[in-house]
Amino acid sequence: MSQPYFRGAITALITPFRDGRLDEDAFANLVERQIAGGIHGLVPVGTTGEASTLSHDEHRRVVEVCVKVAAGRVRIIAGAGSNSTAEAIELTRHAKTVGADGALLASPYYNRPSQEGIYQHYKAVNDAVQLPILVYNVPSRTASDISHDVLVRLSKLPNVVGIKDATGDLNRCSFQRLDCGDDWTPISGNDDSCLGYIAHGGQGVISVTANVAPEAMSQLMNAALAGDFETARAINDRLAKLHKALFADSSPSPTKFAMSQLGLCSQEIRLPLVPCNDAVKPEILSAMRDAGVIN
Repeated sequence: MSQPYFRGAITALITPFRDGRLDEDAFANLVERQIAGGIHGLVPVGTTGEASTLSHDEHRRVVEVCVKVAAGRVRIIAGAGSNSTAEAIELTRHAKTVGADGALLASPYYNRPSQEGIYQHYKAVNDAVQLPILVYNVPSRTASDISHDVLVRLSKLPNVVGIKDATGDLNRCSFQRLDCGDDWTPISGNDDSCLGYIAHGGQGVISVTANVAPEAMSQLMNAALAGDFETARAINDRLAKLHKALFADSSPSPTKFAMSQLGLCSQEIRLPLVPCNDAVKPEILSAMRDAGVIN
């Protein structure tokens, strides 16, 4: 098997706002901070990037800025998911046009397609745009779970290269490795179980925690992927409470609070999400201290 195209610690970037608008300067600085921290890839406008409340113009602009600032130094996997196949194709086409390295497509949500509908959705994007695609299986948000049989079928498509698996079922990684072929790239979608996912053969994590602690997450993945699980466990122990605290309220509001404490952006978030509840802020601050990102 050749080195996977997407591998390591990949940050699910937040989208900073100021006075209701995109804060492009803050976003550019976040991208630079991630790269300086050793992160291997970036996902703009995913779930953590509040894609669901961005206008199409804003969505496209965030991808453009990310690609421009990164300037080829790390892989950019643009969020392009939609419950409309035509819209997913348009967003994926835009990602390719502006120079993104791939697209991350959540399984269609709300309209709850059948397993065949899910397959045909991804196949339509695969057929329309020549860009590496990561399937994103997140049943807690989409109300559907992509079956193993469908993933095996998707793995045969030339542009579908792997999965962001946010099911929490680590055993799926082993079966995908066995049945989806050597070029299939399984990537964890959960910080709290990413270490175990790597042990099952995963190739990385698309991480929320990396927004706050990029150096630690990149070091964790470097160690785990090198087989140094003793070092990786020690780093993960330091981050374990942060993994949990960043989901103590509706994501990404805890992450935006944490980053505001680092002076990186405002806490501003878009309705229907609201700023982080005061009751969980002490937990977040304590976890940040444990992780070594604040004193």
